[in-house]
Order: sequence, then C-alpha cells, then structure tokens
Amino acid sequence: MPNFTHNQAIHAGVRLFFRLWPRVERNGISTAIANGWGMAVIKTGDDGDLGEDARSGAAGEAGSEAAWAPALLSRQIAQTLRTMIATDDLPPGARLRERTLAERLQVSRTPLREALNILRGDGLVTLTPNRGAVVTVLSSAQVQEKLAVLGLIEGFGGELACQNASEDEIAEIRALHYDMAAAFERRDRAVYFRTNQAIHRAIQVAAHNTTLLEVFEQINRQIYRYRYQGSLNAQTWHTALAEHEEIIRLLSARAAEALGALLRAHVHSTWDKIDWAALTPAVK
Repeated sequence: MPNFTHNQAIHAGVRLFFRLWPRVERNGISTAIANGWGMAVIKTGDDGDLGEDARSGAAGEAGSEAAWAPALLSRQIAQTLRTMIATDDLPPGARLRERTLAERLQVSRTPLREALNILRGDGLVTLTPNRGAVVTVLSSAQVQEKLAVLGLIEGFGGELACQNASEDEIAEIRALHYDMAAAFERRDRAVYFRTNQAIHRAIQVAAHNTTLLEVFEQINRQIYRYRYQGSLNAQTWHTALAEHEEIIRLLSARAAEALGALLRAHVHSTWDKIDWAALTPAVK
C-alpha cells in the first residue's frame, strides 16, 4: 500500500470527491458540499438554486446509518448540520432538539450527540443553561472580525502555496476554477459555491502547513453560513469570478506577494456581498 503523507492524502481525497460528485439526476442535481472530510448532500432544482426543497433535502439525504462506520457517520451528520445552518434551515438561535433531529436525519441519538459535540468544537453550536444546544448567534461585528482573520490566513496560505505547491496541485486548482466558471455560465449557484469553497481550501492544502490548514478550517466553518449567503448576490458574481481568474493566474506564476494581497482583499470583500437585511434573524 502506498505510504501517503497527510497532505497527499487530503489532496487525493479532494480529487476523488470531485470525480464522484456532483451526479446529475432526473429531478435535479445532487450537490455535495466539501468541507474538511465531511460531505453533505443537498438537492437542488434544475436551475441549481438552493430553495426550500434544497434545505429540507439536506436533512433527508443524511442516509442510512447502517452504511457508515460510527466515526464517519458522526462526521457525515455534522456536515449535514453545517449545511442546514449555512442555508438557514437551522437559523442562528434555533434549538437543536436531539429527538427531532434524530428522526429528521434518520439516525440514532448517539452519533447525533457526537456530531453536535463536533459542531460545538467548531463554534457553530452553543450550550445554554435554559435552552440546551442552540445554533450559535454571531453579531455582525464578530463576523467582520472572523473575516479579517480568515483573510490574513488565506493570504499567508496563498503565499506559501506559491512556494510549496507542486505543478500537479496547481493544475488541480486550475481545473476546479474551470468547473466553477462553467457553473457560473449555467447560473448554478449550488455548484458554484461548492467549487468556490473547494478552490479556497485546495490553496490552503497546497501550502503544506498542517497548522495553517487546521486554523483555516476552524474559522471557515464558523462563517460558512455568511460566505454562502454572500455568494447569493448575483450582482457580485462577475467580480468574484474575475478575482478568481486573477488568483489562478498569480498562483500559476507563483507570484507570492501579489497572490497574498489579492486573497486578503478577496476574503474581506465577503462582508460587502452579504445582504444583512435579507438574512434570517436569530431565533429568540
């Protein structure tokens, strides 16, 4: 058996994931959102938009518990819940009742409880004295702080990727960009966002710094909802795609300083793309 390093294993997993997903179905597209090692399957309509059916579909696709080993099942459930939080199926402040969620996801309460502990570690779930587990509520100031830090992390990761990435890794990232551009032409928001996030993560993987990747994933999961909501603004699509084209050009040229500066600005611009008035308010 080949002796893969940690980063090689991660990169191989990303490549395998995108060979297998998404799959086209008769009634729409099944889109898998990759975040870390988890996968959440969500149904989208023919136009690729994430409407009410998509949000309810995220829960229904958690799948049969028998098909997963316990540890993988907990991760799968955790990622499904992340997707439900990102799409406001579970809005900020919503109570997470174990019995209700277990029935909805068709899983037992033990792996669900483990998944909730994972999300608590991510900062997505908060334990309160009177209400139990609830979806964490972030103020706009907290989101802005986290975007500022994430911008620094992604910028530094981009600089390291220019120094450390292999040509194969850069080629894979370039291929993901072509996939994202195709999704843009189809106006397929679900695939566009999933591929967009995969590009950002692949650059951090290509930096070959395990600590950097861990911190990136931690913060990115905390503001995943806001990055998703920011991607729904059709007016910013052209700008975002143009910025990604420049990101790929600078990475290919290994222009570390310029790529770092662009990634910082690109992440920080998420703040301007969020329609705060349209966001689901926190559940009181």
